[in-house]
Amino acid sequence: MIANQPTELRKEHPELRFEFGENWKRFLDQLNEPQILSAERALEALTGDLRNKTFLDIGSGSGIHSLAAMRLGALRVHSFDFDPQSVACTAELKRRYYPAAQQWTVEPGSALDADYLEKLGRFDVVYSWGVLHHTGNMWRALELAANTVGPHGLLVVAIYNDQGIWSRYWKAIKRTSNRIPRPLRPLYAAVVISPIEVRELAKALLKLQPRQYLNRWTGAYSHRGMNRWRDIVDWVGGYPFEVAKPEEIFSHYRKSGFTLEKLTTCGSSKACNEFVFRRSS
Repeated sequence: MIANQPTELRKEHPELRFEFGENWKRFLDQLNEPQILSAERALEALTGDLRNKTFLDIGSGSGIHSLAAMRLGALRVHSFDFDPQSVACTAELKRRYYPAAQQWTVEPGSALDADYLEKLGRFDVVYSWGVLHHTGNMWRALELAANTVGPHGLLVVAIYNDQGIWSRYWKAIKRTSNRIPRPLRPLYAAVVISPIEVRELAKALLKLQPRQYLNRWTGAYSHRGMNRWRDIVDWVGGYPFEVAKPEEIFSHYRKSGFTLEKLTTCGSSKACNEFVFRRSS
């Protein structure tokens, strides 16, 4: 049984907070093998061979990437999340696929809790995709995540791109989403995202490729194995919300003794910039 969130964890975070786990519970209801395989491929492309390596999943969310790490042969996987429902989702995937695996642990924890992270020790691969910008203290979370990386280990992070005024616009959208009554939030998300969806549909129709748009809504539309609608709900509701330019993340970790191995930027879009760093010693 998953315990309720410890009081000391709640105090570290703002009261206005999107409950990611509620979204991921619905995602797991429709999770299928092609989506899991997509997540495996995406993870392996970032981390390389995970066999006989230890893997820390900071903010495990649905648990799909912890599961992918297990299937890719990780020696040990430790998954934690601040959101209790996300912890429950990850625990559910462990129950479905690796119920007896002692090398996979799942528990509640905070990316801002230095004492907790110190007790976990060091890992060969530390993975936190689209998480640390939702903690309410992104730069502190980035610093603490780095402390969990072992000698010559990898740190994989994805952080929302800084779009200037547009980032401030989306921050206001997200704050509003978390203030309105819960039953209205799906409708709010649909209204907010509809101009973007109409634009994407129009582009596909102009190219005489309507299937290009439909593919966004069917199966594992994302290379990370995610579901389109669940990602929209996650995007519109995801608060706290912080952003950074790629060079800011690069500079931050270079000062901490990391070298950049891979970088995938999202251009001028609202998506995440993706980084793979290696600890130099």
